[in-house]
Amino acid sequence: MSDESRTDAAELSAEATLRPASLGEYIGQVEAKRSLTTLLQAARERGEAADHLLLHGPPGLGKTTLAAIVAKELGVEIRFTSGPAIEHGGQMAAILTDLTPRQVLFIDEIHRLGRAVEEVLYPAMEDRSIDIVIGNRGSAQSLRLDIAPFTLIGATTRVGMLSSPLRDRFGAVQRLDFYDDADLAAIVRRSAGILGIEIAGDAAALIAACSRGTPRVANRLLRRVRDEVQVAGSSNITVEAAAQALQGLQIDEVGLDATDRKLLTVMIEKFNGGPVGVAAMAALLGESTDALEDVFEPYLLRIGFIDRTPQGRVVTEAARAHLGKDSASLWGKR
Repeated sequence: MSDESRTDAAELSAEATLRPASLGEYIGQVEAKRSLTTLLQAARERGEAADHLLLHGPPGLGKTTLAAIVAKELGVEIRFTSGPAIEHGGQMAAILTDLTPRQVLFIDEIHRLGRAVEEVLYPAMEDRSIDIVIGNRGSAQSLRLDIAPFTLIGATTRVGMLSSPLRDRFGAVQRLDFYDDADLAAIVRRSAGILGIEIAGDAAALIAACSRGTPRVANRLLRRVRDEVQVAGSSNITVEAAAQALQGLQIDEVGLDATDRKLLTVMIEKFNGGPVGVAAMAALLGESTDALEDVFEPYLLRIGFIDRTPQGRVVTEAARAHLGKDSASLWGKR
């Protein structure tokens, strides 16, 4: 195994360790938790599979974690897959026929399912059956097979790309929103406890403020700050140590990284702040348009650093003012 593969595996393992295992441990997303608590309690009382659930929102907000919690709360197993991994209807049929009663099937990036695959899902979601065609063209016959009752949990960052027939078959649809700093600070403190790290309250608040409203980013920054502090010969994360580590990671006080600043700077210098099309912005960054729209743009829109117009994206005055600041002096004020 290469060093890069070992690093990726370690990151995934650390991330899995920090994930909450129950709704009681899950911080934030109050409305989603309330709705899910009712949904799951009703399913348990009836002894049935829970309604199919669609989770949507920006990356890193806990959709996969919530899916695993749903399965655990129901006392059933969960099977993970993704839209791109299911290439044709036969694969979807094989997955569905292999499910055990009340099992949870989680499909990440469900908006990337092909139309033929969706056609297999429709009767499975509604009637707990699938239609299989056997034989050649001249003697082809359609055979309907019953499948075990199951709960489909779909996750997507682009709910608008789901076809209406698929979206309408979900009994519950829940949007996950960006977290506020208080919830993120609580997540950082919880994760620090799991990792055996001592962290000051103001240091946790600083990491939270730089986490782009996203728990995944908060946990990643915590691990990187821990590494910086450990190499410096300490086991405690103070606000001064956190600020120094974040500055070394090129994360500024509002959570922008080097790529964010490059994007904004190029838009200003090459296009006078816009409007700029998504394809042109992606080319400037060397990223895909999907990455731009799913990873970078949502946060920049949320903090008011870019605006969408019919002609393209535009850099705001707030972003210009932020880029004009001396980030080193700002961190020095911490």
